[in-house]
Amino acid sequence: MRPGAKQYVVARPLYSEESFTEEYQKVYRHRKTKMDLIKQYFTCDAKRAKNAALSLLPVIGWIKIYRIKEWLLSDIVSGVSTGLVAVLQGLAYCLLANLPAWYGLFSAFFPVIIYFFLGTSRHISVGPFPVLCLMIGSVVNRLVPSEEGLPALVNITAFKGLNLYEQRVLVASSVTFLAGIMQLAMGIFQVGFVVMYLSDTLVSGFTTAAAIHILVSQLKFVLGLPVRGISGPFSIIYTLEIIFNKITSTNVCDVVISLVIMVVVFIVKEINDRFKSKLPVPIPIEVIMTVIACGVSYAFDFKTKYGIDVVGHIPQGYEPPMAPDLEIFEHTIMEAFPMAIVGFAVAFSVAKVYSVKHDYTIDGNQELIAFGFSNIFGASFKSFAASTALSRSAVQESTGGKTQVAGLLSAIIVMIVTFALGFLLDPLPKSVLGAVVIVNLKGMLMQFRDIPYLWRRDTPDCVVWIVTCAASVVLGLDLGLAVGVGVELISVILRTQFPRCCVLANINGTDIYKDRKDYFDIYEPEGVKIFRIPSPIFFANIEFFRNKLVELGFNPLRVLRKRNKALRTIRKLLKKGDLQWTSLCCYRVLVMIHLSGGEPLCSSDVPSQETWTCQLTSRTFLVDLHSLILDFAAVSFLDISALKGLKTILKELIRVEVEVYIVACDTYVLEKLHRCCFFDDEIEPSMFFLTLHDAMLHILEKHPESIKKKFDYKKVKKTRQIVFI
Repeated sequence: MRPGAKQYVVARPLYSEESFTEEYQKVYRHRKTKMDLIKQYFTCDAKRAKNAALSLLPVIGWIKIYRIKEWLLSDIVSGVSTGLVAVLQGLAYCLLANLPAWYGLFSAFFPVIIYFFLGTSRHISVGPFPVLCLMIGSVVNRLVPSEEGLPALVNITAFKGLNLYEQRVLVASSVTFLAGIMQLAMGIFQVGFVVMYLSDTLVSGFTTAAAIHILVSQLKFVLGLPVRGISGPFSIIYTLEIIFNKITSTNVCDVVISLVIMVVVFIVKEINDRFKSKLPVPIPIEVIMTVIACGVSYAFDFKTKYGIDVVGHIPQGYEPPMAPDLEIFEHTIMEAFPMAIVGFAVAFSVAKVYSVKHDYTIDGNQELIAFGFSNIFGASFKSFAASTALSRSAVQESTGGKTQVAGLLSAIIVMIVTFALGFLLDPLPKSVLGAVVIVNLKGMLMQFRDIPYLWRRDTPDCVVWIVTCAASVVLGLDLGLAVGVGVELISVILRTQFPRCCVLANINGTDIYKDRKDYFDIYEPEGVKIFRIPSPIFFANIEFFRNKLVELGFNPLRVLRKRNKALRTIRKLLKKGDLQWTSLCCYRVLVMIHLSGGEPLCSSDVPSQETWTCQLTSRTFLVDLHSLILDFAAVSFLDISALKGLKTILKELIRVEVEVYIVACDTYVLEKLHRCCFFDDEIEPSMFFLTLHDAMLHILEKHPESIKKKFDYKKVKKTRQIVFI
């Protein structure tokens, strides 16, 4: 014992579940029926209406506590900084969606307006997210091939009379509208929990694969090569093949511009990270380099002299709203669902980080509603799916943003560029945008460093990461995400189906029980085993637990079979007149017949005052224990199949004279056992005890011969109960 350690002493009676229930009266709680819950859901009063309004419009909640003198200036600075980054990222990420660059400005404006009123996070920057843009680009390439000569895979009526870019915009806005409907439906039906099935490990592997896809997709801009968009499984391999075949046609000017941009932006970003505590605001190096590149490209006429591809004319203002096409819905529903899930999962993960940091709460279901309405509204004005970009949100938070007022101001900056300053970006080389996108992939690509950590800490999680990443790279993001979720669920099932069971022992001199393999100073009474079940018991793992119990040293079913075989032998010998026994042996045989459930022998068939023949005395079966304790502390539920299997196991043990005790059983599990008529003449409620120590003390009181000195496998010989068979 540690010197000076605090101690506690508790004197109380020994409790089984029955005795505890008899002594302490339980509070009766009325459980609501399904009809009660339905009535409550549709009941409305003034208080509930107010709460619903505050829930659907979170802006009302935080605008009432807005501190104008303390927060407004910070939000203005943050909004301007974030707006400049949003303009650049909107143009750059739009290339991933295979759309004209200026549509990225739409996605950086319309969704932000809706999220300002409906969103619960105060710090994320809503707008284009590279992974979603890439997923949209895959759908666009599938339905509208990038080259005029290639036939479309599907015949859509709405495409008639539209040029190539108009068809692509229609596809992108329609799939965005459909993803928004899915998000809105999930939010209304309160199923925001589905994002919990996307673990951090799976999201990390998925976003890393997405970064690889983004990197490959931007090589055509960095190298200045005409590469058609390819979608579907193995698309990344086919794209790389085309790039390597055309590598000799690389535009040197594009390569030089891209390298300069990447080197400068990377260095300045490292400076921002290293000295962020000393800098009042991060240096907006992407914006600075974009302005310089525009000026140089315009001054030296890069488009004419060197043949580089530029952004081109950006129309002023916004286009009229457009209805989505239902025919496109039919062809994109399988891609829209993973877009809805991924967009929400990423945004919710980032929002959760900032909510913990700044001490406020966010609502997952309301976030689904906010992004659903944002995407529906934005898609009506030809924007594509919105989420949040990690780097843009980091800018909004690090520059002092306190609320979504900063987000609203960033949308105003985007609107100003769209209406008045867009023409200044006409000479901007697309290679600059590609270089900016590649540099911003650093955070996602650095997630490869998670592999050694995961392998050392949790191998199954590492397998999920690797399989998700590999499948997403090779098969595409939509199929890769499905494979990742499948592997993740399989890993959970396997861990639940094959948990780490163990035999517990008492830590000497305490009421604490631990795995006997982990400690030296332990105490194990003779003939008593404590078996810990560390997971729920259900149809898939009940047989596993049976096998683990057999590994304790004997198979009760085998004992019963041998007894039945012995009874048949006894009957045969009695008929022949070869059996000789004493009255004591006769009693033991009758007991054995009772325990094995066989039919009793007639008294006229039983001779007396004789001795056993050597033919039977040599056939004995040894049982190592008289009491078995099952620790149910971690068993949260049992299904019907497990309940039947457990009942069979307990009866087998009881019939070979092993007393079974179940401890720390959850109240709801115990209630289910009563409801399902689990108990009978053999299995009684008295076998359930409150704690493990209660059961152990009961066993030692009932079997005082089990009390011994400290257990030693080498010095202490096990005493065995002899069963004649």
